Amino acid sequence: MHIAVVGNIGAGKTTLTELLARHLKYEPQFEAVENNPYLEDFYSDMKRWAFNLQIFFLNSRFRHIVELQNRNIDMIQDRTIYEDAYIFAENLFDMGLMSARDFENYSNIFQSIVHYIQPPDLLIYLRASVPTLVNNIQKRGRDYESGIRLDYLSKLNEKYEKWIGNYKEGKLLILDKDNLDFAQNPEDLGMVIQKIEAELFGLF
Repeated sequence: MHIAVVGNIGAGKTTLTELLARHLKYEPQFEAVENNPYLEDFYSDMKRWAFNLQIFFLNSRFRHIVELQNRNIDMIQDRTIYEDAYIFAENLFDMGLMSARDFENYSNIFQSIVHYIQPPDLLIYLRASVPTLVNNIQKRGRDYESGIRLDYLSKLNEKYEKWIGNYKEGKLLILDKDNLDFAQNPEDLGMVIQKIEAELFGLF
């Protein structure tokens, strides 16, 4: 069984992944932390290195998910390969940081490899407004996130809504994070778990 949790920066993906893994006894999977050789170059010259950076991320995430699916385990995954293409690469293109030629090339590579992986049995989308995202980002106080702009978060939200609105790969559960606090409120977590179990095991 493969559950994936998606959502904007600060939506609560990691927290929900940890809580569900504990409750369902699934193996949690977080973003593969690899030393990305393009990251430093990207921050010094985004336009020059955006394509290289995204290709590295895409390859890394593809190899990771193939390896996981070959192990045939019950897992819950924090972020997916789909977000690389439909959210972050597309946003770099919109911002003028990736050329149309590079974006088309990237998209073609993504479409070629995505056929080799199974989509999750259930995709959970944490929908959150910008004020909720900002509040969560400030609470966790990561230095590298302190400079994230509101318009950037807003743009990513638009990308998520567009992608989720067209998602047809499998079962989808949308949770309204503005009105849920599963980290602090056991009732909220209980309700989320109920909804997930209904999606996965309920009678239709």
